[in-house]
Amino acid sequence: MNFLNEIAEKYPKAVSFASGRPAERFFDLQHSGEHISHFIRHFAEFNHLGVDAAFNRIAQYGRTNGIINSFVSRQIANDEKINCNENQVIVTAGCQEAMDLCLTTLCPDPRDVVLARTPTYIGITGVADLNQIPLIPFECAAPEDFVAELQKATISAESKGLRPRALYLIPDFDNPTGSSLPRETREEIIEFCAQKEIAVLEDNPYGLFRFEEAPIPTMFALDRHGCVIYLGTYSKTICPALRVGYAILPEHLFGQKDRTVALMEQLSQAKSFGTVNTSQLAQAIVGGVLLQENFSLARITSRATEFYKTNRDALIAALGNEFGSNGERVQWNVPTGGFFLTVTVPFEFTHKEAEICARDYEVLVMPLAFFALNDTKHRGVRLAFSNTNSEFISEGVSRFARFVGDYRATPA
Repeated sequence: MNFLNEIAEKYPKAVSFASGRPAERFFDLQHSGEHISHFIRHFAEFNHLGVDAAFNRIAQYGRTNGIINSFVSRQIANDEKINCNENQVIVTAGCQEAMDLCLTTLCPDPRDVVLARTPTYIGITGVADLNQIPLIPFECAAPEDFVAELQKATISAESKGLRPRALYLIPDFDNPTGSSLPRETREEIIEFCAQKEIAVLEDNPYGLFRFEEAPIPTMFALDRHGCVIYLGTYSKTICPALRVGYAILPEHLFGQKDRTVALMEQLSQAKSFGTVNTSQLAQAIVGGVLLQENFSLARITSRATEFYKTNRDALIAALGNEFGSNGERVQWNVPTGGFFLTVTVPFEFTHKEAEICARDYEVLVMPLAFFALNDTKHRGVRLAFSNTNSEFISEGVSRFARFVGDYRATPA
């Protein structure tokens, strides 16, 4: 990330497909005061307080696990068909804190490890590295191979005296690949992880941005064994600056409610020593939005989804125009939602190629090698279309195509 930020600053005229941020045009912070007031009125009435007393309580230190837990449970019930009660919810300072709490709590012993498909989201890599928790990678070329590769990685880890305690994945519109796991694969993963008592950390920041096809149930909704922990965020749907995320625990962790209660207590204690509590002002803004929207983000996300789909379609069309008929060994996937797609090229693509691309061709792309958990020679890039101006997409792909053509023709 530091490398990409640096070259973005060095080459400000470059067309960027590197940033996986949501589009700023859909933020609505100018009405945040109204959202806070709306939530305060509800909070005051619910707690039998005057409005001034409610404002003062919100301005103070607050409940470690959050004050909008019931709002979160109602919203994900409406939008994701996830049924849970507020006691299963811990509100966090963004999803990044939720990942940190889960990994450090689930993996307290040096032998404990986390499984992850490579390439994977660099946020989980950073959390694991900072806490010295080993990440065990496995590669999976096709969804039907997922459980077999997961099993191999598990057996390999166990043969070395390690204990796989968690599996991290983004089943919907993965970052960085843009791919999604079919329902059958999700169910197979749940069965395997339940048998091995491996907690599945289901990260779902992009699930509400679906362009076509029927939604696939979340793994949490499919879980009948209590092995899935659901991680979510309002950064993509409302505003990143709020830093409000959450973790949802299964009602009966691996079939036992006592284990859920114990894990929640551990998460809460760890959070109390870290961030103390998630900003109550930020929670009040989220709460006010959810009250206004009747506990559904469908209306808010619909405009952004249309924008992202338009950008995806423009990106696919541009790739087809540049690479579709020229015989180059360049391929790309077509995600059915989210912020990203991946393009494979006929040569290894590393930080060196990214630098040349930015410097000489004025286009920024993210090498898949940056997301790798092993030494695999990645011949691909991630193209983000969520925060790119649509009028620059065609020009950006044209520049990238010139780079690919020139680089292939350059002697090694």
